[in-house]
Parts: sequence; structure tokens; C-alpha cells
Amino acid sequence: MMDISGCTVLVIDDNRKNIDVLINSLNGVCEVAAALNGADALKLVEESPPDLILLDIMMPGMDGFEVCGQLKQTVATNAIPVMFLTGMAEMRNKSRGFACGAVDYIVKPFEPAEVIARVKTHLNLAMARKKLAQQNVDLEIEVARRTDELVLTQDITIETLAALVEYRDPETGGHIQRTKQFVAMLAQKLRELPAFAAYLNDESIKSIVKSAPLHDIGKVGIADGILLKPGKLTAEEFEEMKKHTTIGYQALSGAVRKMGHNSFLTYAKDIAYSHHEKWDGSGYPQGISGERIPVSGRMMAIADVYDALISKRVYKPPMSHKAAVEIINEGRGSHFDPVMVDAFNTVRDDMRAIALSNSDFEEERSVWEQP
Repeated sequence: MMDISGCTVLVIDDNRKNIDVLINSLNGVCEVAAALNGADALKLVEESPPDLILLDIMMPGMDGFEVCGQLKQTVATNAIPVMFLTGMAEMRNKSRGFACGAVDYIVKPFEPAEVIARVKTHLNLAMARKKLAQQNVDLEIEVARRTDELVLTQDITIETLAALVEYRDPETGGHIQRTKQFVAMLAQKLRELPAFAAYLNDESIKSIVKSAPLHDIGKVGIADGILLKPGKLTAEEFEEMKKHTTIGYQALSGAVRKMGHNSFLTYAKDIAYSHHEKWDGSGYPQGISGERIPVSGRMMAIADVYDALISKRVYKPPMSHKAAVEIINEGRGSHFDPVMVDAFNTVRDDMRAIALSNSDFEEERSVWEQP
């Protein structure tokens, strides 16, 4: 049994003698407040909600049924248990009392011992409900805290892994941030289309965008002589470079097996493996085509190529935004998903703005600012 001595019972009765009897009966059990009519009782409940209400039915002005009805219709008071304590013994009145939300119904004249026993029972139940409700609140707070902690852990993990690639290839810092935002912009545009609406929802877009910085994680397995070569790669070197998609896929697949396929890393795995595939099947590493290429990989392909074109590299100068857009459009239906290219064209100026705010070199910015 819980300690109910600090609980308050509100007695609502127009007969002062009944109130006195109840106060004396409940003395030492709990705190007791009283009201002589329904209107005063409702004000009192609003100012200081009790833990239990003992309510008479036959009162002038507002009867007990109406008082109970108003209490149950108000969010702040509908959880307060109400016991009818009345001289109306007919079954229809009892039924009406329970129908309007009462938890108990005692007929006058009553035995004080019975009232005390029932008050104790209902106060204990009320305290248990409050305790359970507070436990639920505490649990929700803890779940939210742990969820935030998990999200933070995921974000830090991604940033750390992406930093490894940046460490190997210092020119990729802005590339990672820009492509992440490009993918986010494309995804939001594509979700407006029926063909992508089911796949691109809030959760999937969040996971795809979060995973985008890992698209080149496999480059940590590529030799420096190839990764940092200032000139054009030979055919053999390019074959080695192409392996970064498989290296990234294999590394992330292991993590997915441990974390489960609902993990955000599932998207990262798909992106790492498929962002160099082409719509016509001429890409790598699998040579898959069309809609067999994951949606995330198709979006990453456009974002990656656009950014590679406009970026400065040791082997090439940056290209203008206009020229890069022309090349993306030339690849519509061959390199890229044609629908995604159309979406790209609607947001390309916004992508240019993203690029300008995340440039790595002044030379890039001066080129991108050109009309």
C-alpha cells in the first residue's frame, strides 16, 4: 500500500452535516477539502486539483451528474476519480453515474468504515496511475536521450570515417560537404514525384544524406601513387582506382551485418557500391543499368559528377557551373537517370549557391561566380 496521507479528497455536498461526518471519518487517512455546490467545487478543482472527489447528486443549481460531466470533459481534470455518495439508490441513477465517468457509487446512509475502505482503495489506484504515468514520462525522456546519443554516435562515426578519406585526399573536404547537400536537395525534389514518393520519405532521406559522405570511403584502400597522381591515370591505374567502390562496399557490408539491415549504413553501402554505375549499364563495378541501380546511388552519381566537374584537382582546373550543367544534361539517359537530371535542372542554381558557400579554393569560387 502507498502512503496516501498527503492525498486530498474533495467532498462536494450541499449538506454540511454530511461533510462534517466525512471529514471526521477521513481524519488521519488523508487531507479533506469541501464545497457546498457544484460551481464552487469546479473553481476549487481548477485552482487545486484533488486526488479523489466524493460527489453528491442532489444539489441546488448544478447537480452531481453535471459536475461529473464537466470534470470528465476537461483535459486537466478528466483523470481525477469521482465517487458518487448519494441518497439516490435507483439502478438507473447508478448506471447514469457510471456512464458519466464515476469509479464508484455509494448509497446514503453509509457506513464510515465502508467509505474509508473505498477511499483508500481509489486513492491507492490513483497514486499507482500517477506513478505509472511518471514512469512513462521518465522512460520517454530516457529513450529520447538515448536516441539523441545514438544519432550523435552515428554522426561522429560518419565524420570520422569521412575524415579518413579527406586525410588521404586533402582535396575532398569541400567535396564531401557539397555532395552531401547536393544529394539532400535532389532527394527533396524527387520525393515530389510519384515514382520516388514511396522510397524517399523523411527517414530514408535523412539516412541517405547522413550516409552520403561515405561514398568514397573505399579510397582508403587505394595506393597513394594512384590516388594522388597529378596526371591522367593509365588503364591499369584506373582499374585499381575503380576498386574503391568494392572496397567501400565490403567494409560497410560487414558493419551492416553487425548492426542490422535497418541501419543507416545500408544506404552508405549501396551508395559506395553504386555511385559509379551508369543508367545505360556502362558503369562500374557491376555494370548494372536503369532502375536496378539504387535510387541513392543514382542521386549520388549526379551530385558526385557535378562536383567533380566544378572542382579544382591536381590534374585539372575547375569548370564553370554552366559547363558542368551542360555535361550533366549530355549524360541524360546514358550516364544518369533522365528523371533525376530533370530534377537536377530545377535545383541547379541552388546547388551552385551551395558550391559557392563551400569552396576549397579561391580559384573555384571565381570560376563559379562567372555567368
